[in-house]
Formats: sequence, structure tokens, C-alpha cells
Amino acid sequence: MTIRLDEPPRTRPSLGLQAVLLYAAVAVGRLLAGPSSRPWPKHLDRDKLYVAVSRRLRGRFTAVLNQRFLYAGDLGMAALAVLVAVLIRLGIDSDTSDTESVHAVFVAAPWFLVTCAVTFPFTRLYVRNWKYASVADLLGIARAVFVAALVFVVWMFATRQADAFPRSVMVIAVLLLVPLLTTVRLAMSSPELYRFGRWSRAQAEGLGDRVPVLLIGAGDEADLYLRAVQRDATAPHSPVGILERSPVSEGYCLRGVPILGTMSELESVIADLETRALRPRHLILTDKAGGFNDPVMETLINQAERLGIAISRPAPVLELRDPKAAGRFDLRPIELTDLLERPQTALDKAVLRRMVENRRIVVTGAGGSIGGELALQLAALSPSKIVLIESSEFNLYAIDLELSEKHPNVPRAPYLCDVRDAGRLAEIFDRHQPELVFHAAALKHVPMVELNPCEGILTNVVGTMNVAEATRRCGAQAMVQISTDKVVNATSVMGATKRLGELYCQALDLAGGTEERRTRFMTVRFGNVLGSSGSLVPLFKRQLARGGPLTVTDTEMKRFFMTLREAVELTLQASTSGLEKQFGRGEIFVLDMGEPIKIIDMARRMIKLAGYRPDTDIKIEIVGCRPGEKLFEELFDPSEQRMGSPVPGVLRAVPAPVPLGVLRGAFAQLAHLARAGDADGVMALLADVLPSYRRRDGEGSASVVPLEAAAA
Repeated sequence: MTIRLDEPPRTRPSLGLQAVLLYAAVAVGRLLAGPSSRPWPKHLDRDKLYVAVSRRLRGRFTAVLNQRFLYAGDLGMAALAVLVAVLIRLGIDSDTSDTESVHAVFVAAPWFLVTCAVTFPFTRLYVRNWKYASVADLLGIARAVFVAALVFVVWMFATRQADAFPRSVMVIAVLLLVPLLTTVRLAMSSPELYRFGRWSRAQAEGLGDRVPVLLIGAGDEADLYLRAVQRDATAPHSPVGILERSPVSEGYCLRGVPILGTMSELESVIADLETRALRPRHLILTDKAGGFNDPVMETLINQAERLGIAISRPAPVLELRDPKAAGRFDLRPIELTDLLERPQTALDKAVLRRMVENRRIVVTGAGGSIGGELALQLAALSPSKIVLIESSEFNLYAIDLELSEKHPNVPRAPYLCDVRDAGRLAEIFDRHQPELVFHAAALKHVPMVELNPCEGILTNVVGTMNVAEATRRCGAQAMVQISTDKVVNATSVMGATKRLGELYCQALDLAGGTEERRTRFMTVRFGNVLGSSGSLVPLFKRQLARGGPLTVTDTEMKRFFMTLREAVELTLQASTSGLEKQFGRGEIFVLDMGEPIKIIDMARRMIKLAGYRPDTDIKIEIVGCRPGEKLFEELFDPSEQRMGSPVPGVLRAVPAPVPLGVLRGAFAQLAHLARAGDADGVMALLADVLPSYRRRDGEGSASVVPLEAAAA
């Protein structure tokens, strides 16, 4: 016996209810339109309306035709949902008092199918690729079912067919139809599900031809990698487990792959996998490295070294996301830059764009590592023109080509020009009238400048003065100079010459007073940049490729390191804030480089990451300090006042200023000696004008007043 709920007397809808139904019908019309990439024209005449409607109908019809089997399956699920809803509501053996309801249901059910057949195409159910469905797409299914049910109910009341129709049948049908339509779409991915099942069985029964790997980290990158592996039946790797940083997730699974323990438990996990013939050949790092001195990563690398297992990275994320990239699962060695990546500083993109967008930009030294990265990041902010100044023909060609490929819509003007040539610089600046100048041109390799001090003076001192004067004459808004930590207590010619460049820009910045329209001259100081030309990583890679040894100057030598991308991003952020907020006048922006790292530790780490044992497979040779080198670098001079900054990751140094006239006089003498090729005179004069420059031989003269004394 079926238990029935008493239903209210069925009467004709009142005028108020009819108004509500009419309003609901209008709302349904708006829902049916849904989000579309082709909006309706705003002002329509009859012909345009006909064209717009026919185009939209044709698009919906084409989508249904392309997914006709899915469309047929949806209608079948709709019929099944109504049938099951009737059985739930009325029961299988309804008594005679239900005859009217049964008759109403079986009369109305075909019309519900017709409603679904009409409304489903207009709710964009068939313009999606359900093979790559997401939660948002599943919400689209619920929306489509709701729209169909609402249209059907409005039609039932409008035609007075709802008098004998049980209201709860439609509620039950809607609740059933959403999961049924979802099931149809899951069935569409049956090839992927089949491969996943086969992949899971292969894990249990054996790996076959696949290489067993162990994932390190269960985050987004691990999920993306597992999706790619499970989707491709020809993938060469088979993940056998995952290690996490914390034990919270232990025992869980990510896409069918178990989380076996923490990273510190690598040896015990490997031993357990070996008993099941699942010993991994690679550790795939899908976790964000915590830093060079991260103890968890250090333990992991040491354990992997003892076990003889290589640590690798998966293919780049963009390759794994690309369906066309199936089968590209090359493992890539971990780089030192991966371990030096710090948490991303929150950049104020809006401020950066306000400074650069629709502005004329000059980048000197644009073909170098830092200058090239500056040019690329600036081009991404839509300047009206970017002028590239470079003394090397090949480097200029390379950066111009890269910009044309990555930012073809940004106008460029490449110039072969040495910053020593003041006349050529003035001609370029007069022609383009730049609004922002980024000065990255410099001779920066300590041993080379030590052997060629005259060239260092002409490029780093005279060249900086030439660029600054050209910037000031053309009325640019700002010049940003790239400096180095080697200027602090300099023991090298390179450090001393860059220190003079800092002082010159500081003097020009202070000479502008507090007037906002005067050109700002800002200096950004930071340490070594991994990935730049002549940096340690390329040198160590070449030495590793030929079997060693890796050459280290001293076991105690330390340096500050930062990745190229991070250094340039913080440089732009600091200079942008300094220009917009008008702070830091006469000061130097110093990037927070973290803690210094021993060079010998970096050498050992690179050897381990390459799969070798330090001092056993690859030797490390101590070669002694080169001319001008120090055992450690500093970011702040003892005489400088250290201050905070509103820019995260940036500090400020306030050096004692030197009058502009004194600097110009010293620069004129240095330029004269350098052009005459008098290296000894240049070195002696440097020691006189800059007492903080500590020469090893202690030579100097008393013919020039020291700059610090002039400052006092």
C-alpha cells in the first residue's frame, strides 16, 4: 500500500500567480541565453535580428550535431529520471484513487522530454569539451536541469496541465537527473578511465616497461603530472608513491598514488618499495624547493646520493597542460636556481604598468644578462618604444630577435653604441627623448677589470657619467643604475669604479632638490646573479661535463646569490616606487639577498644534483683568490645608514654625499689617465679619490683630495 501525502485542492492559478509565472518565463529566457562569446547586437533592425538569431541557432544546432550521442544519452537519462520519480512518488501498485495522477504524469512526461530536447542545447551543454570537465562544468549541468524544469513547470501552469500532476515528481526528477547527466559525461571519458584502471592494475601486478619513479611533494604540480601520465598510455614513467613534507597526509592517495611518508623517511620508503620490486629509479621533485639551506631538501639530497637515485624535475607545466604535448615526459635535472628560488614577492603590477605603459624606454647594456632580462620584463608592460643600446653586435642581435618573438607589438630601436661615446649617446637620446633610462652597461668581471683598469674607468665611470648627463639633458623622468655589492669596502678596480658611479648618480639626484619635475637618479645594489654571463653555474656545468674538477677559490669564500628574474623584478619594483612615491632621494636601494652561501657548498650541491659523489666521482680543487677578490661580500658600508623600505625585499642605504663639482673634477682626471693608457696612474688616483678602495699593495699618491674628505 502506497502512502500518499494529501495534496491541496487544485484550482486555476490566480492573476497574481500568473504574473509570477510570466516573470519566471522572462527570467528563464535570460538564463537560456547564458554567457556567450558573441553578445547580441545592441541596436537591431529586423534584418540584423534575423541574422543574429539564425547565427545563434545554427551554432547551437552544430554543437548538438557534433555531440549527438551525448545529446541522445541526455534525453534517455531525462526519461529514466521521470520514470524513477513516478515510481518513487506513486509507487508500483497505485490504487484507483491515483488513476488521475498516473494519467497526468504519463501525459506530461513526453512534454518534459520535449522541454529538455529544446532547452539543453541553449544552456551550452554541448559546447564544452567534457573530456576535461571541471567543477564549474558540473555546475553547468545543474543549471541546465534547473532551467529545463522551470520551463516545464511554467508551461504546465500556463496550459492548466498541472492540476492533477504531482508536484513532487518534478522535484525528484531534478534531483535524479543531475547525477544521471554527470554519469553520462563520465562515461565519455571511459578511455581515460580504462587507462587509469589499467595503470592501477599495472602498479599492482608489475611495472612492465615503465620506469618506476617517486614523487616528492603532493601539490598542484604533482596532480598535474599524474594527470598527464595517466592520460597517456605511452608515458615512460610509473609513479609508485609520493613523499610529503609533513606526515599529515600520510596514508592518503593522490589520483590513486599512495602518499607513503615524509621526505626525511626516504631511505625506509625505498627499502619497503624494493621488497615489492618497485624500487624507483628517479625522484621527481614536484614540491617547491624551500631554499638552498632548506634542511628537509638537504636531507633528501644526501639520502638520494647514498641510495644512488637521481633527482629530477618533470617537464614544464605548460607542456604538461598542452594536450598536444602527450608523450613528452623528459626528466630534467634540478638546477641550483630551483633551490635558490625564494617565495615570490608580491609585485604591484598596477604600479609597474603605470610607470612603463606608453613610455619611451632606454636600456643600456641591453644584450647582457641583466640588461636583456630588464628589456624583456619592460616590454611586457607595453611601453610605447624600447631603445636597446649595446656595444656587442651579436648580443644586440640576440636580444632584438628575442623581443621580436616574444613582444612583436612593442616598437624597438636597437643601436650599436658604446656608453663611452658621449656624442653618440646624445644623438640617440635627442632622437628618441626617453622618459625612463635603465643603465645596465658595465664591465663587471672582477679579474678582467683588474687586468684592464683603464677600460674599467672608461666604461664604469665615464660611461655612467655620459648616460646620466644624456638623461638629464633630455629631461627624462628617471634613470636607474644597476650596481653591485662589490662597491662596499672595495678591493677591486671593478668595485671601486662602480662605487664612483653610485656617488655620481647620488649627487645628481640630490642636485635636483625636491622638485618633482626634476629627473630622479636611482641606484639599485645587489649581489651575484645566477644565470648571468660569467656566473658560477655555467662554469661548474662546463667543468662537470668534462668530468671535473670543479674549481673553488677558497673553502671559506661566501657570496650573496639571487636568481636573475627575482633581481630584475625587485629592481623594477624599487625604482617604480621610488619614482611614484618620491622617496629615497640621494639613497641607494639594496635588494635583500638573504644569507650568503659558501661557494664550496654550491659546488658540492651541483655535483650531488648531477648524480655524482663530491671528492670521489668529481674532485673539488682549491685554486686561491684571484686579483681583487674578497672572501666575503657586504651589502652595506659601515659608513652608510641602513634603513627600511615600503617595498618588500628592498632596503635602503644612505651614503655620505659628495658634491657634484668634486666628482666631475675627479672623473676628468681619471678619464685623462685612462685614455692615455696609464694603468698605474689610474690605480694610484683611484686609491686617492676613494680611500675605501683598499689596494693590496697599498700604493697611492697625495695629489688629490679624497672624496670622503670633500664630503666632510
